[in-house]
Amino acid sequence: MTYQVQRVAQPIAIDANWDKPAWQAIQPLELTYYMGEKPEHLPPTQAKLAYDDQAIYVIFRVQDKYVRAVAAKHQDPVCRDSCAEFFFTPGTDVKKGYFNLEMNCGGTMLLNFQTIPRRGTPIAPADIDRIQVAHTMPKIVDPERVGPTAWTIEYRLPLDLLPTYMPEAVKPAPGVTWRANFFKCGDQTSHPHWLTWSFVDRPRPDFHVPECFGTLEFR
Repeated sequence: MTYQVQRVAQPIAIDANWDKPAWQAIQPLELTYYMGEKPEHLPPTQAKLAYDDQAIYVIFRVQDKYVRAVAAKHQDPVCRDSCAEFFFTPGTDVKKGYFNLEMNCGGTMLLNFQTIPRRGTPIAPADIDRIQVAHTMPKIVDPERVGPTAWTIEYRLPLDLLPTYMPEAVKPAPGVTWRANFFKCGDQTSHPHWLTWSFVDRPRPDFHVPECFGTLEFR
């Protein structure tokens, strides 16, 4: 899978508005694969990316039906909630490691840098606080909300954060490529599921398979 990341001339306001003008000209990617047995609930999930000299901008939109968020603070296990995830290597060599940025529908995130073989280094709280986040759901959704529910998360990830954890990180520019994948999960919702953008060739759900990452092409 390949996705072209467009450069923006102005910073994108972080307000979780999928329909705002800044995103209207940018095509979404869609999560069409699933891991494990086919789930009963396959929430349509899209994402868009953009960049400028200072940051990567990411927005997810999920058409959900069973929404839960109980993680109270950053670095809690947000994958158990209604969660959308962006895993990426800032470059082409996944053997140098990757970041896993996982965020539930309430804007709470888990962010680590993973070396190969898998060993995670948590991103420092002060660095996580530099990531601007907006979300359309409350921070805590408990009990689970049942019924058609569209939710959006959006964030701005400062590029100068990445070399702190991966000195070889390649800064986006026209012609640069990264490796990445996008995921949607809800491990402890009433209808668990594990969706992916780039196909992951494993019999059981496991997102930490960087050799199955797709490609981001910066324009």
